Amino acid sequence: MDRARARARRAPLLPALVFLIVVTQLPFVATLVISFLRWNALAPENRGFAALANYRAVVTDPALRASVATTVLLTVTVVLVSLLLGLGLALLLNRGFRGRGIVRTLLITPFLIVPVAAALLWKHALFNPSYGLLNGTLTWLWSLFGGAGPPQPDWLTSTPLAAVEVALIWQWTPFMMLILLAGLQSRPADAVEAALVDGASPFDIFRYLTLPHLRRYLELAALLGTVYVVQNFDAVFTITSGGLGTANLPYTIYQTFYQAHDYGRASAQGVVVVLCSLLVATFALRTVSSLLREEGTR
Repeated sequence: MDRARARARRAPLLPALVFLIVVTQLPFVATLVISFLRWNALAPENRGFAALANYRAVVTDPALRASVATTVLLTVTVVLVSLLLGLGLALLLNRGFRGRGIVRTLLITPFLIVPVAAALLWKHALFNPSYGLLNGTLTWLWSLFGGAGPPQPDWLTSTPLAAVEVALIWQWTPFMMLILLAGLQSRPADAVEAALVDGASPFDIFRYLTLPHLRRYLELAALLGTVYVVQNFDAVFTITSGGLGTANLPYTIYQTFYQAHDYGRASAQGVVVVLCSLLVATFALRTVSSLLREEGTR
């Protein structure tokens, strides 16, 4: 009877489970199968079973190793800087001041913009050497001091990876801010009041109360940000088209699939990226579950 009741409770969820498996797992299984095939659209007569040849090519490919290094550098820089800026903004928004709701809405706005639109905004409205805001600001500053010939650097050529990082930091800082602001608002107020009564300085409260309380939230924001930034394709494709050493893993897979038309190797690259992302996602899920357990014990 207990088993029958349990099956009856789970029966309404079965269609959703089947739909989820069809939408998410079947494409991955197809990708896994193709990764073991020798399949290049430019050589259709040379199609067949390749065993682990595609994975060996992925491991020994110098272009893929360079894209891995670029992906790690891009992800670490974006996540760390976004975390620091998000923490600072969260600390400011946690204070009471007039117009805080409007300021909070304005700070969240960059995260709500479509990624391609945000990348186009940075590429043309800000970084463009002819009519971009950055070089326009330099021209205006030079005119204030009577200087001739203001510098007009081509940001996308001189600092391509930094240009992509700045665009992503601008977009992901609100995400970090929201998570850390939620953590700050769950901080026990009585502990802060007791520390103030005991004569603790604001720095002491931040160091010994706020940071330990935010540790789980910092971990969660870093892990979720890593999962999303590792998979970023829009900014690299739109701003630099993967040139000048900015090609990350998703863009390298795009090149292998759509430009080299090597479906087998592109599938093997995708499987490797999925496995690495699953490792990061596992830590993120553990952090979320630990946060939920802590909230449940309060």
